[in-house]
Amino acid sequence: MCGIAAILGTVPGGVLEPIRAMGACVRHRGPDDEGYALFAAGRAPVLLGGPDTPPSSYAAGLPWSPRPDAEAEIAADATVALGHRRLSIVDVSPAGHCPLSYRGRYWITYNGEVYNYRELRAELEGLGHRFLSHTDTEVVLAAFDQWGPAALSRMNGMWALAIADRERQTLFVARDRWGIKPLYYWVSPAGFTAFASEIKQFTVLPGWSARMNGQRVYDFLNWRVTDHTAETLFAGVRQLRGGEYVELPWPAPGAASSMAGAPLPATRWYQLRPAPFSGSFDDAAARFRELLTDSVRLRLRADVPVGSCLSGGLDSSSIVCAMDRLLRDGGGQSVQKTFSAYSDDPRFDERAWVEEVVRHTAVEPHHVTPQMDGAFDSLPCVAWHQDEPFSSTSIYAQWNVFRIARENGVIVMLDGQGADEQLAGYPAFFAPRLAELVKAGRLPTLWSEVGALQRLHGRSPASSAAQLLNLLLPAPAARLARRFAARTHLAPGWLDLGVLGAEPGDPFAQQGARAGSVEALSVAQLTATNLQMLLHWEDRDSMAHSVESRVPFLDYRLVEFVLGLPTAHKVSGGVTKRVLREGMRGVLPERVRTRMDKMGFVTAEEAWTKEGSPERFRRAAREAVEASAGVLRPSALEKVERIIRGDEPFESFAWRLISFGAWARRFAVAP
Repeated sequence: MCGIAAILGTVPGGVLEPIRAMGACVRHRGPDDEGYALFAAGRAPVLLGGPDTPPSSYAAGLPWSPRPDAEAEIAADATVALGHRRLSIVDVSPAGHCPLSYRGRYWITYNGEVYNYRELRAELEGLGHRFLSHTDTEVVLAAFDQWGPAALSRMNGMWALAIADRERQTLFVARDRWGIKPLYYWVSPAGFTAFASEIKQFTVLPGWSARMNGQRVYDFLNWRVTDHTAETLFAGVRQLRGGEYVELPWPAPGAASSMAGAPLPATRWYQLRPAPFSGSFDDAAARFRELLTDSVRLRLRADVPVGSCLSGGLDSSSIVCAMDRLLRDGGGQSVQKTFSAYSDDPRFDERAWVEEVVRHTAVEPHHVTPQMDGAFDSLPCVAWHQDEPFSSTSIYAQWNVFRIARENGVIVMLDGQGADEQLAGYPAFFAPRLAELVKAGRLPTLWSEVGALQRLHGRSPASSAAQLLNLLLPAPAARLARRFAARTHLAPGWLDLGVLGAEPGDPFAQQGARAGSVEALSVAQLTATNLQMLLHWEDRDSMAHSVESRVPFLDYRLVEFVLGLPTAHKVSGGVTKRVLREGMRGVLPERVRTRMDKMGFVTAEEAWTKEGSPERFRRAAREAVEASAGVLRPSALEKVERIIRGDEPFESFAWRLISFGAWARRFAVAP
């Protein structure tokens, strides 16, 4: 797990200092080593280190080892540069230094892990390939040499990578299926294109100016969504989407990019397709358990300590319990360390569920109790690491979980992201389930389902009917119904769309998240509206503390299998994640396996806002309005006040404003 950077084109003053500055911005992503490779057509690459390059990397004598005297060889016409910050996970020797080369032709900077690299290596060796390291990085390059872009489909893991091909003089840039690892790009007015793991890496480059992307700011402030498109909240900064790659030619010296203001021509190499399934529910449960266990097994591959997040919910508990069994059966280390977030307020505390899992396993538990003062005090730092504003203090709780993991010597963490989206684990899936029953004419089952939702989740028949109508009504009528129910308005009075230059619209509908089927909603949540935000927050929270986070539920074999199951295998009778619950019978503690409520790494944000220190939230919200340069109208503070008084249902509106203000100040962003 690392931080990467790449520059394509001519940079005023040369590419070396800019690529090094990009690396310095993300030292937290890779404190163990750093390296840079500069390319000019017709010349050998220039390989350099930096302040964090250990002497052993220089002394390794490998074809990709940096040289301390290489700066004298830098060509003024170098138009391609790769940068790398290393967090050593697999083959922690100097052989893992990057940028790494294969056959002298291909050079890679790479952030991620390919978990099936051992199997791929054996296949490639059978085809005549030879290796100088035990890294997955070298396997990725050999696979690219053998199969080209088709190699991506053979890789099971998470990655963002850039490969310079000296023979074809191209730069190949790709992202994993789900976008677990970040990959941004920006075309500078100075005429070059830059790629990076984090947006902040662009702030040190010639031509940078931080301006708001008004449409995406609107989506965040009004709809609480980010990362649902290729655009970011920074104007001109885009990301490759999960499952995409771009291949670009090396520019001639002095040639300016013709792509300024336009998206790069991306190719979709992965399309989510549900796997066909035939068999009983018991067959599905057994197969689910097999796939999840194998996913966890693969994600235990590391040459450093591996631990896990534990919230006490079904997802993280399943991973912890599966990992516990694998380790007991001889998977390596003897004791698994788990890390949890507790709350002093029993209404938001999951320690009883965590303790149930701890008693059921042989884990060594650790926990942290995030406090309101810490959330405010750390906000400038968290805002810097997150790159974009975030919607609630739960991100701060997760931040602390990864902090204590690193403090306890754990470098790799397994976490449960991706389960809810594929297994219909959120309440949002209840309405599509009901809509499917209506469309199929299964009215007796519909009435039974509505009753189960009331019994198990306290959801009244009127509430279920309203949500069902929201899906079945034509869009104009659905918008009226949402407004009547005091839900999100397209053009709220507290937000100045004119200053933003944004058009009112529902980004969830645009991404298919108002779908009338469970499968369609799963696809939208996995690829656009929900999971992408969670992966963004998790990547920044973990990497801020130099920790690699792995997500076993996003093994593509598991996702495709679950998406191909009948809806009733996932949600039925008011019970979510049915195939997981049955598949993990005997593995999970029974009390956890059958729990119906859901929290996650939450904080007592509602209590902090209303009871703990409402004046602090008021003050911070006022500061956010002032920092917004007219984007937020003063009436936003009236809405904050109504939430504090309890005149409106609680949601993280105040924190959303506060986080937005902190982002605008930290990055000096102008409308």
